[in-house]
Amino acid sequence: MDTEDQPIMPAPRDLVGGLEKGLQVIATFDQERSRLSIAEVAARTGLTRAAARRYLITLTHLGYMRHENKLFSLTPMVLRLGQSYLHSARLPRLAQPLLYRLAYAQGEAASVGVLDHDQLVCVAAVSAGQLVSVTLQPGTRVPAWCTANGRVLLASLPPAQLDSYLERVQLEPITEHSIIDKKRLAEAIHRARSQGYALVDQELELGLRTMSVPLKNFRGEVVAAMNISVHAGRMTLEQMVDRCLPALLKIQVELNAML
Repeated sequence: MDTEDQPIMPAPRDLVGGLEKGLQVIATFDQERSRLSIAEVAARTGLTRAAARRYLITLTHLGYMRHENKLFSLTPMVLRLGQSYLHSARLPRLAQPLLYRLAYAQGEAASVGVLDHDQLVCVAAVSAGQLVSVTLQPGTRVPAWCTANGRVLLASLPPAQLDSYLERVQLEPITEHSIIDKKRLAEAIHRARSQGYALVDQELELGLRTMSVPLKNFRGEVVAAMNISVHAGRMTLEQMVDRCLPALLKIQVELNAML
């Protein structure tokens, strides 16, 4: 690894605690918790109520929050933070035109995702007139274990990291097809590693089937995963392997050469 690519190990004096806590407050809000009180934010972040109040008031003043009936919620201004990544990061810019070609050649949806802690984050997506899933949008976050992109990325982890993940992950039946046995999940992840792609059948959403392949940089490191998603009523798993896998592998080669 080049020296400039080495992770920065900051000294405590170099860290801005206020910024860290402010971002933590923003991250507290999600689909299930879109409107929170000061007390709820304090409880979820570990801040005192007085500190949570100051951060919420500051974020409201800056335009990132709104306040109504003693409850706070995010404003669309927060999207600027994500858009800054999508517009400046190299991976989404390189992937988007190739995803467009892939999606429209297959007549299906395609996306690229990366691991962020234990979640899969979509960083680029194209839907060729087929609204397959609302989760296939840039910025969406879903559990890694029940997605094809997530399993491909988990398969690339060193054994110790994968073991640690499997030990701490909480499996729940999101759909009737979800794998909730850790031994079966480990087998699915190892299968994705050995065959070079992952297939997931309706484990995240009923009707959603996905196939994914890894994306590697010039050092051979897996940095992202790319998938094709189809509605279960339009294509069987066997048909996905026959029709979609060759197209995925072709775009994979092109993207790998650019990363």
